[in-house]
Amino acid sequence: MTFSRKDFGPDFKWGVTISAFQNEGAHDSDGKGPSIWDAFAARRGKIKDGADARDACLFYDHYAADIALARSLGFSVFRFSLSWSRILPNGKGAPNPAGIDFYHRVIDACTAAGMEPWVTLYHWDLPQALEEKGGWCHRGIVFAFEDFAALCARTYGHKVRHWIILNEPFGFTSLGYMLGVHAPGKFGLSYFLPAVHHTALAQAEGGRAVRAESPSAVIGTTFSCSDIIPYTTDAKDRAAARRADALFNRLFIEPSLGMGYPSDEMPLLRRIERRYAMWRDWDKLPFDFDFIGLQNYFPLVVRHNAFMPYIRVSEVKARHRGAPQTALGWEISGEGMYNVIRRFASYEGVKEIMVTESGAAFDDQLENGEINDADRIAYFQEYIGAVLRAKRAGVNVTGYFAWTLTDNFEWAEGYRARFGLVHVDRATQVRTVKASGRWFRSLLQAERPVLK
Repeated sequence: MTFSRKDFGPDFKWGVTISAFQNEGAHDSDGKGPSIWDAFAARRGKIKDGADARDACLFYDHYAADIALARSLGFSVFRFSLSWSRILPNGKGAPNPAGIDFYHRVIDACTAAGMEPWVTLYHWDLPQALEEKGGWCHRGIVFAFEDFAALCARTYGHKVRHWIILNEPFGFTSLGYMLGVHAPGKFGLSYFLPAVHHTALAQAEGGRAVRAESPSAVIGTTFSCSDIIPYTTDAKDRAAARRADALFNRLFIEPSLGMGYPSDEMPLLRRIERRYAMWRDWDKLPFDFDFIGLQNYFPLVVRHNAFMPYIRVSEVKARHRGAPQTALGWEISGEGMYNVIRRFASYEGVKEIMVTESGAAFDDQLENGEINDADRIAYFQEYIGAVLRAKRAGVNVTGYFAWTLTDNFEWAEGYRARFGLVHVDRATQVRTVKASGRWFRSLLQAERPVLK
């Protein structure tokens, strides 16, 4: 497929995405409180190479230059998240003036550079003070998040029009509260199920809080999603794929649309109703989002496993045998991207779809001051081509945001997984634009076609 920027239309949004914890550094500067990721990274063996994000990319100091760099690559949207514990060190109570001021400066720098600021309220870095009270497993988190959302909208709503409530709720509840491999490191259904319910409630209540403070705001939320492929056409493999789909794709979108949890394929979700939900919760779960953000990195191949009763983690295969993959072993599939966009667009209540993250980690090598990341360019060509295909098929998909601007702290992978369009020297913090960054500059600033 050959495409150019013109093919997407003049109103299509081209953005780049970062998150607070992965980029800011300054972990305890100017009154910031600790988050669950500060605590988790300090635990031995939790992060590869013993890495931490105490400095990360020092976006806290380099924000203006990084935003200007993103603009120089042709992007017009800068999506970033707010550190809850930088604004509210204890998760609630009196705001931290220095934290409030920092994000004013970031937003103003976006405006000065000609970038639209898109603000994510929660990108996985819960204040540690709230985790010590139960975190997402405790019902009080819903009220704390609602207050945080209202504060942010009240504070920045006159400067920020576009808001994202949560980043990948299935990601942080499953990895952090069921598998224990991400912060806060809890394991088991007794943590996962209440965390799911309180997160789904917070997703809606946060949206309502922003709407109340800023009636003209454009409000969305984002979901991680995967094209789910049965290993064979056997009925048991197809049933296993439907179970995986209920978790990976349906778990948070359907409550937001007033459809409840997908317990038809995953009966254990009925435990939420029996143990954790209150009678009015079903009225509180829906919220009329203006757009839905999709973040698809890989498809999943699923095979039946008869030895585990409900959540069959061992059913999920990483990829087709022999399929191209990233440095993290994730299968590369533009077809999967196309399929999930079409799938989410089929929900009656979804008005608009944005691809709010998309990118790939490769083993980049800095040679003679340059990084020729041809594999990453090929990845973007394939995935952006899939977005265009969905758009031409009639889906109201209105934007594509690359993950991510700079090589950053990639959660449990530390700094090994490099997703950036820009290399960051860990010792000097010097930025070097990769070939993929220059490719975006060519796509977004020139009208000549880009070949796939």
